[in-house]
Amino acid sequence: MLKQVFKKLFADEWSKKIKDAEHEAKAIKLKASEEALRIKQEAERDARKTLNDALLVEKRVANKEKALEEQIEKINRDKKRLESMEQELKQRKKKLLEKLEKIASLKREDARKIILSDWENRLKKDIVQRIKEAEKEIKTTAEEKAKEILVDSMRYGATDYVTEYTLSVIPLPNDDFKGRIIGKDGRNIRAFELATGVDVDLEEEGIIRLSSFDSVRREIARVALEKLIKDGRIQPSRIEEVVAKTRREIEKIMYKAGEELAHKVGVFNLPTEIVKLLGKFKYRYSYGQNMILHTLEETRIGISLAHELKADVGVVKLGCLLHDIGKTIDKEGSHVDLGVELLQKHRFPKKVIGCVAAHHEDVPFPSVEAVIVYIADAVSGGRPGARRENFQDYLKRVKTVEDIAKKYKGVRDAFAVQAGRELRVIVKPEEISDDNATILAEKIRDDLQNKFEVFPGQIKITVIREFRAEQVAKI
Repeated sequence: MLKQVFKKLFADEWSKKIKDAEHEAKAIKLKASEEALRIKQEAERDARKTLNDALLVEKRVANKEKALEEQIEKINRDKKRLESMEQELKQRKKKLLEKLEKIASLKREDARKIILSDWENRLKKDIVQRIKEAEKEIKTTAEEKAKEILVDSMRYGATDYVTEYTLSVIPLPNDDFKGRIIGKDGRNIRAFELATGVDVDLEEEGIIRLSSFDSVRREIARVALEKLIKDGRIQPSRIEEVVAKTRREIEKIMYKAGEELAHKVGVFNLPTEIVKLLGKFKYRYSYGQNMILHTLEETRIGISLAHELKADVGVVKLGCLLHDIGKTIDKEGSHVDLGVELLQKHRFPKKVIGCVAAHHEDVPFPSVEAVIVYIADAVSGGRPGARRENFQDYLKRVKTVEDIAKKYKGVRDAFAVQAGRELRVIVKPEEISDDNATILAEKIRDDLQNKFEVFPGQIKITVIREFRAEQVAKI
């Protein structure tokens, strides 16, 4: 019985120890599992780090290998270049030795030329490079500098602008004068129109309008008519007398205007013929621009440009002043050619004649002064509002109509009036008979039709043959 009790007690004790041992074994196993997991994670982390380090090392090695290959390739290129340079030096040395061998038998001056030629060839590349750099710099600054010079020149050359008119208006003291101006059967007005070559319009109340494309004719007619109105004696013979006297006065006024124009730009002692032609600029227009003002403006611009560019100011001054002188010469041909011919006749310097010949680029520019004259002309004529192309075309057309009639023998004068719609041809009665006057009108008509393929409207041709017998009785 006691044995069983002890046995039971020991059994309980062992059972407890076994349970404790089992618990302890589980705890140890769990701890071991945790430790194993930790060791595994650390090992994986260390493995990844080692792998990354290995990859970096491998990349560095690859980069170094690439750099080494590039270095080797560069060394090879340098080696080839050095070999090429060495070969070139050998060739140069050989050539120099050959030259020295020749020099040994040459004179001192010949040897000097050879050496200088060799150095010139060596420096040629450097010279070309410097020239290109200088050209580039010049192109960069030239445009701005040119603008500054032109603007400054235009500032000194600006003149007032005068608009061109083709009508002159004369106020009348009263309308009774219209009847006296017309005269019996229109004799007075017909005589006035024939003597002056202008159109007289009496339709508007209180005024008379004089119309002509030629501003000189219109000015002569205006002054003459004012004198006739003031004098009161209006008859054909008196009209012709006053018109002739006025024409001489206007010629004096134009001569004085030519002198003033030349003196304003500092030119003196010009030939009388040249001064007379310059004076015609007062009543003449080029593309709607008054020629005295255009010439004065252009000359001032040209002088300023010549000072800036260190050119011959005297040549530029004369070139600008005389560039359009041919427009005042009543001859067939280009105004450039006529101007050159006139200056050659008066023995002007070749440089001045070259400026006139090239101012429309008809010939290549012979000098920098010719370029300056061309630029000054373009600046003056090219400013907004200075010129009107259509009027000049009309002026040339009307002048051509008159010239066609004037070429016939026996024609004293010809006037295109009514804006070119009527051509009045005055003939010499002792050379052209009445029958011949009719034939002459037909010839002029045919010439006009052949000359103008297209003409706006019609041209009425009137041939005027008037015979007068005059005597003076001395009592």
